[in-house]
Amino acid sequence: MLEAMGACVLSPAMTEGPFFVDGELDRSDLTAGAKHAAVTQGVPLALDIAVVDARSGCAPLAGVRVDIWHADAHGEYSDVGAARGERFLRGYQVTDAQGKVAFRTIYPGWYPGRAIHIHVKARRAGLDFTSQLFFDEAVSEKVIAAAPYDARGTRFTRNARDGIFRGRSALLVDLAPSASGYRAAATLGLAV
Repeated sequence: MLEAMGACVLSPAMTEGPFFVDGELDRSDLTAGAKHAAVTQGVPLALDIAVVDARSGCAPLAGVRVDIWHADAHGEYSDVGAARGERFLRGYQVTDAQGKVAFRTIYPGWYPGRAIHIHVKARRAGLDFTSQLFFDEAVSEKVIAAAPYDARGTRFTRNARDGIFRGRSALLVDLAPSASGYRAAATLGLAV
């Protein structure tokens, strides 16, 4: 597992956005059952998230439900519009004793007005935190230059121009190439 950037930093909360679906999708493979080329042909992404108590020396938080959801390679979300009723690129895991969860998904696509991102929600009794994770622009440019991402045309909104990101570097994932795509790691520092 990669070491996540931003350890022992309180993560900023962000808007949930319009595409959250509170479904019972307890799974680590978010591509399971997807039939769309924008999912099946997307660049594989292994995402490790550590959830810690930023106010207690970054002690790991066990038993936290971590939901993630994001757009496919064409910038579309499941369970919205033409994909209503489908549940690709959505799911949750519960943190283990080390405060960690792991997901298999694809590198997210983009849509107008937003930088490339993944939505994340962390919940347990007395805790409901929502934020977003962002990606290094150089890597994103490389990914979206190839199929199936390139079908979207020219991307205009990058991190620096995204009104939600607003320069919050603690929300950039630590990214490294892997044999099949990329590995990403993030730390959610919460105030418990």
